[in-house]
Amino acid sequence: MYKVALTDSELIDRFIVGDERAIATLLSKYQKKVYNFILSRVKDNELANDLFQDTFIKAIDGLKKGNYSEEGKFLQWIMMIANNLCMDYFRKQKRSPNFAQNTEEFNAYDILVVEETSYEDILFEQQQSDAVRSYIELLPNEQKQVLLLRHYADLSFKEIAEITNTNINTALGRMRYAIINLKRLMEEKNFKY
Repeated sequence: MYKVALTDSELIDRFIVGDERAIATLLSKYQKKVYNFILSRVKDNELANDLFQDTFIKAIDGLKKGNYSEEGKFLQWIMMIANNLCMDYFRKQKRSPNFAQNTEEFNAYDILVVEETSYEDILFEQQQSDAVRSYIELLPNEQKQVLLLRHYADLSFKEIAEITNTNINTALGRMRYAIINLKRLMEEKNFKY
């Protein structure tokens, strides 16, 4: 790791000429945003870790092969890689759960999550969070993507526009409609917030 703050561009240049510390610095700079984005999409820690590692492996390979161009920013580029890996995963899975074929092997207790502390506030917060996530899943993909990138990955609308290959006004519009549709869904379900 470097004590002096270097730009992404400088770190990439150093990595390309063989400085492994440069890539470690660059990746640690964005790991939280990338992981949170992936986790918000797949909602499974183990799977998010796998896709997170695949994202950085693909980014490192891309840098070594010269697939990264300086016209974009590194964060947008790596978020696009993460987004594509998530989409590939969902295409392969077709979003259907896998249960054991033999019903004797299936135990409903295996899929239940048990909290050690069951305070009412924690339960209420979790229910609200789950409800909001389920409503987000009902949004059109373009709106859902912008909402997740903005809320979970904490990206600017300019960054979101670059990742989604749109302009800022389109990204802002999608966010606006996502919020409108989310509020409508919550009102239809009498969601209390």
